[in-house]
Amino acid sequence: MAEKSNEEKLFTEFPPVSTADWEAAIAKDLKGADYEKKLVWKTLEGFNVRPYYRSEDLKNIPTAQVKPGEFPYVRGKNINGNPWLIRQDFDVCLDQPTDANRKALELLNKGVESLGFKLSSDCEPTFDSVSRLLKDIDLNKIEINFTGGTATAKALPFIVKYLEQSKYDSKKIRMSIDYSPLSTLALKGKFCCENDANYVGLASVLNEAKNFPNARVIGANGAVFHNSGSSIVQELGFSLAMANDYLTALIDQGYSIDDVAPHIRFNFSVSSNYFMEIAKFRAARLLWAKLVDAYGAKQKVSKQMNIHAETSRWNMTVYDPYVNMLRSTTESMSAVLAGVDSLNVLPFDTAFSEPTAFSERIARNQQILLKEESYFGKIVDPAAGSYYVENLTVSIAERAWEIFLNVDEMGGFREAFVKGYIQQQITETANKRNKNIASKREILLGTNQYPNFTEVIDPKVEPEAIKGQTHQKPEDAIAEPLVAYRGAQAFEELRYNTDKSSHKPKVFMLSLGNLAMRRARAQFSCNFFAVAGFEVIDNIGFKTVDEGIKAALDAKSDIVVICSSDDEYANLAPEAFEKLNGKAIFVVAGDPACKSDLEAKGISNYINVKSNLLETLKQYQSMLNI
Repeated sequence: MAEKSNEEKLFTEFPPVSTADWEAAIAKDLKGADYEKKLVWKTLEGFNVRPYYRSEDLKNIPTAQVKPGEFPYVRGKNINGNPWLIRQDFDVCLDQPTDANRKALELLNKGVESLGFKLSSDCEPTFDSVSRLLKDIDLNKIEINFTGGTATAKALPFIVKYLEQSKYDSKKIRMSIDYSPLSTLALKGKFCCENDANYVGLASVLNEAKNFPNARVIGANGAVFHNSGSSIVQELGFSLAMANDYLTALIDQGYSIDDVAPHIRFNFSVSSNYFMEIAKFRAARLLWAKLVDAYGAKQKVSKQMNIHAETSRWNMTVYDPYVNMLRSTTESMSAVLAGVDSLNVLPFDTAFSEPTAFSERIARNQQILLKEESYFGKIVDPAAGSYYVENLTVSIAERAWEIFLNVDEMGGFREAFVKGYIQQQITETANKRNKNIASKREILLGTNQYPNFTEVIDPKVEPEAIKGQTHQKPEDAIAEPLVAYRGAQAFEELRYNTDKSSHKPKVFMLSLGNLAMRRARAQFSCNFFAVAGFEVIDNIGFKTVDEGIKAALDAKSDIVVICSSDDEYANLAPEAFEKLNGKAIFVVAGDPACKSDLEAKGISNYINVKSNLLETLKQYQSMLNI
């Protein structure tokens, strides 16, 4: 058989179908319905996503033709393979460095390639403690990272001294600290000290790292925005603005762009919005390359964004916590397919406890499976050329760049944050997301949809884990701080209140009439009330209203939900309401055409797909004195 030419087109036996033909077929299927409303996704990020894309949609995207390792690095800096580092973070008190060292060596034997030491601010670093912490770690093979803000800046001189006295090749040592005074401003509303406020600390850490080309000592921390409820484009746009403040501050102090850019690391979160997150990281590399190039950078490494990703804290739940493993798996896939440099998968129990050996093991193995068994490390940027992902990449880049320019026009990140602009933008987005979750337009599996009916909160879980920490603006703050929270908090507090009440309400499904409708509405209603932790009693169906009401009262039900068809409600609902006689709260499942007639007869409670789930359940808790 003759070999096929690389230029030969596949499936030539099938006639081509034009976009006009596709659109005509879609219009026919829509039967007059609005195309924009039915098929166009209006994203939280501020742009529209069409229902399909074709090869012609790549014509105006020049980066679609860029190869791996080529400017502007939208496809990453690696030419062969995707060698991201499997990272795991854990708490370290430098008063007990030997214990931390022992754990670090254990993690390295279990597949970890990058260690993240979360330094406690209560423990003062010394050269001895740092030396004992790093003992026997091969720093020419293993990346080391120190997080903890100001604590890392204090530890850096001792880290550098240890590295300088070690046998390791300084050019091969990969390390980072997350020194980021603007992250402190964002989280606390103030700088921790004068050195941070006037950016003297930036110069100090940069000077410490000058002999280590692979030391990333300045952090642009997008996770700060993500965990406060920002959109993907806000996380990217504000991160770029933060990094740009650092660039300009240090260049003003006499450093060149090539002195600074190679020592900045971007720390992003990765959400469950699968394709959008792939596109976000690709867009991030594109924008950073263009930004640094505009500064006149000469070195290739200066234009190559270094990205560390962490699975989402905002997306985690306390109830049904094993679902967090599913979330972090898809999040991990997005990050590694997009070509991040390193990834930390948060253990599934992070939101409510100190991670256990089991949860840490699962978190590690999620990445090991992706790398060693799914072979995600073998190919560069598999999303390249995708009509959809390439267009998402451009859309995200354009919207993030607009945000960056808006901040830049206000004088940069610091000025925009002190004025409250960044907080306002993120708060508006967070409020939209909260409303979407409350109305189930955004689904948190196991929280506002398909909850575990029988789950009761573990008594060891502290209330703060459910409700989040209370945040107060410090008296000496110069700006309103961002507030990190989880998207599930409002619903979990709702369910927690039920779990802690003296009486767990019973919700009885009074299923009557049309089989298909009563089953569908009973299933919907069971899920609806189980979200609040109410006990639901489902039923196959009753032949008569009398039979159903008797069963509901025998079960000592607090709420009775009639589940039937719209046509049958006209007669069945008033009969059931009258025979229940106020002995339980009566609810109609659906939004029947006869609703006004039912209301005239005193029936006032309805649930349907358009209900605000959160507010409606709060009302029922209030009726039941919860």
